[in-house]
This record gives sequence, structure tokens and C-alpha cells, in this order.
Amino acid sequence: MSVEKTSKKRRAADDDGGAVTKTKKKKQKKQVRDDEGDLDVEAGLNRSFGRMDGQLLADHVAQKTSRFGTDLSPVELADLYISAGDIKDTTAWEKPRSLENLAEFLEKFAEEPKKQLEEAPKSNGAPHTLIVASAGLRAADVVRAVRKFQKKGNPVAKLFAKHFKVEEQVSFLQKTRTGVAVGTPQRLIDLIENEALSIASLKRIVVDASHIDQKKRGIVDMRETHMPLVKLLTRKELKERYSDPAKPIDLIFY
Repeated sequence: MSVEKTSKKRRAADDDGGAVTKTKKKKQKKQVRDDEGDLDVEAGLNRSFGRMDGQLLADHVAQKTSRFGTDLSPVELADLYISAGDIKDTTAWEKPRSLENLAEFLEKFAEEPKKQLEEAPKSNGAPHTLIVASAGLRAADVVRAVRKFQKKGNPVAKLFAKHFKVEEQVSFLQKTRTGVAVGTPQRLIDLIENEALSIASLKRIVVDASHIDQKKRGIVDMRETHMPLVKLLTRKELKERYSDPAKPIDLIFY
């Protein structure tokens, strides 16, 4: 083959490669634009979570875990994987996933009479609903949003660090019946590990995933909240009940 023909083939290959690269970059830019369009900073919402079914959520969380867990081995990362089948599909919900709609959302996907959301299990410190928020200030807002489920002798449990010491929360849980508890990932882990927070009556875990701050970051977008979150959600005693028909726990991303 002549040098001239070889050069022409190489140029053609380079042109094809360049075209593929340009197409790929266009797709990536479009994806960025689509993602940015879902981020409503004024409303404090990442609207993309409303369209994600179990598989998309599992993939999204796994991608973030791989990104933030660079210090973990493949086996350790695998232990933090949440299966698509473990996540409840809530794409039928068409309203914005805002605080104003949270109580109604819980009523729709609780799949039980509203009255049961207002009742507390008989044992102290054993809520039926656990809502996981990114930070103390946000958790406090969530508490206010679900106060309609709070009745006399059945307060919403505040299980986050803002103004509350862990010892105070341990004492509260040991003495109090509560149906709905709101907390941050690491504090919830701490309370479960010291056996103050019981999961015996737990029916659902709701992750406050759609909320974003002024920097467009949600609970799965920051290493300091994402890693404790997946460590909480993949605890053996919780994970084995996501698909347990006898005593299931619904894993829900709001």
C-alpha cells in the first residue's frame, strides 16, 4: 500500500473518530442541560427524582457511592449497593416533592389508613416511619411538615444533631412512644447502634432526596451525607427486610 493511500485512510479514521467524539460531547452537554433544568434552586428541588423508578434510583445512588467511596475496596462498595427491587416505585406521584406535599405523599404511599400514620407502636422508641434528611436545619423543617401525624403522647421524634445531644435523644426514645421519626443519617446510625432507636416496628424509610440547597446539592450529592446514608440503608437488619413479605420495610425516595 502506498504512503499516500495509508495517509488518506488515517485521515478518514481520524475524521470518523472526531465525529464520534463530537456526537458524544453533544450528548453529554445535552444531559448536563437536562440535569440543570431539573434543579429548581428557588423551590429547593431536584425534580429528576420524581421520574426515577427503582432501577434508575439504584443506578444513581450506586454511581454516587462509587464516586465518594474511592477509599473502599470493590467488596466494600458491593456491600453498599441498594438493589432496584428494594426501592418502592413512586413515579405515579405527580405533585412537586416539596415539604408542603410530604404529608399527602406519605398518606398515598403508606398503603394503610391515614389513622395508622397518626398512631404510635406500643413499644417506646420504635417508630413506624423514619424520614432521613441531609442536615439538622432541613430535618427541623421536615418535622414541621409532618406534624399532622403528631398526637398527644405520640410526638414526632427529632433525631438530628441541631440543638440536640445524642444522650438527650437516647433518653427520649427510651421513655417515649413515637410513630414518625426524622433524623440525619449518622445520628440515626448512632441511635440504632446503641439500641435506643428500634426498627422492630418500622414499616418505611423515606429519604428526603429531592431537596437541594443553594449550591444545588442534595443528600446524595455530598460525601458527608451520602456515605452515611448508604451505610444506614444497607445495614443488614434493614436490608434483609426490604424484600421480606412477612415484615417488610418500604424504602422510598421522596
